[in-house]
Amino acid sequence: MNTILAFLVAILILVSLHEFGHYIVARWCGVKVLRFSVGFGKPFLKKKRGDTEWCLAPIPLGGYVKMVDTREGNVAPEDLPYAFDKQHPAKKIAIVAAGPLTNLILAVLFYGLSFSFGVTEIRPFAGTVEPASIAAKAGFQSGDKIRSVNGKAVKDWGDTHTEIILNMESGKVDVAVQTASGADAVRTIDVAGTPEAGKVAKNHGNIGLSPFRNTMQVAEVSKGGAAEKAGLKAGDTLVAANGKPLSGWADWVVLVRASADKDIALEYLRGGVRQTATVRPTAEIAGGQTFGKVGLAAQPDQAWNDGVRYRFVPSVGEAFAMGWDKMAEYSRLTLEFFGKLLTGQASLSHISGPLTIADVAGKTAEQGWQSYVEFLALVSVSLGIMNLLPVPVLDGGHLVYYSVEWIMRRPLGERVQQMGMRIGLALMLMLMTLAFYNDINRLFG
Repeated sequence: MNTILAFLVAILILVSLHEFGHYIVARWCGVKVLRFSVGFGKPFLKKKRGDTEWCLAPIPLGGYVKMVDTREGNVAPEDLPYAFDKQHPAKKIAIVAAGPLTNLILAVLFYGLSFSFGVTEIRPFAGTVEPASIAAKAGFQSGDKIRSVNGKAVKDWGDTHTEIILNMESGKVDVAVQTASGADAVRTIDVAGTPEAGKVAKNHGNIGLSPFRNTMQVAEVSKGGAAEKAGLKAGDTLVAANGKPLSGWADWVVLVRASADKDIALEYLRGGVRQTATVRPTAEIAGGQTFGKVGLAAQPDQAWNDGVRYRFVPSVGEAFAMGWDKMAEYSRLTLEFFGKLLTGQASLSHISGPLTIADVAGKTAEQGWQSYVEFLALVSVSLGIMNLLPVPVLDGGHLVYYSVEWIMRRPLGERVQQMGMRIGLALMLMLMTLAFYNDINRLFG
């Protein structure tokens, strides 16, 4: 219920304000608006105010503003001056651009609001490197401080992760680091065109690298799990498994996952005394693969984790300036991503749909209002930029039509526009189908 509610609130806010951008500029330009709808389908709630019918419809995947337009039926003679298609191209461009621009402005406001209450940044450090992962094969070591990705300086973990993922599928990625001993080094990720690169999108961008660390101490033992049956308790410290020392919690996780229904000879410390136990991970199946599970949770390395976190409270002006920068940066990354999709340098698996948005909406809402507001800002950027793409059906496609009309001093032929709309509609249906497929594969696969 929390996930559904968080998703519906997000759609209600973002779609309503996007369409309100179209609506308010249409009114300023003297265009008569017949209907303002949030959602598609037959409205279940209507209210008429003035000339406009305000509606809520059951399919929460968008909305629309219906204006007087002679192309959509007969228009009363007295309404002709207020018809959208009878306006100057400059007015049409302003009305169409208002929706996406509202989303971008909204993102700045959301980010600024969140940042004004304090910003928590994660410094670009490698805390945990999972064995046999992409990061491990590239040579990353715990304690590495990441300085740049393909020559571009990074200031926090978010920048680092985004730049690595965005560049990884299109070619080699050189990550400049300063090691724990202070030496300069380069970690090279070179998996472009391999199955490993394709798996990253399905694993939420996981390359086996995290800024945080866990200790080898057990924080929690699941009731009825294999670990409890073996006698392990919270506070125990894992030392070795199958005669080999454990260098980190990730080592233990990898071993357990690969040992379904197989005995593990475990050595651990309890109260400073070395003890032994035999743990037999239970087998679980997910995504067509079988893995082991014992029911242990690690105690975080609080000193390290506190060290990589940095929190500060900017002034209101600084917060909204940071919000503008964040919006501009994500806009650039979104456009760059679409460019890489078109050139085949990015996997189609990265495309997400409403199910993933709903899932993330629920998770960010559980983390607190700031996380949820920043999620709204990010989705608002995505909506704004996607709608500005020059694809018929989208706002960007209409902007192209009206720009050409302004230059040529006459509208494009109706046949050309209809053909463009059919192509655009086909592209959007393909995109939505792919997004739903990725959602289902990612969430339930």
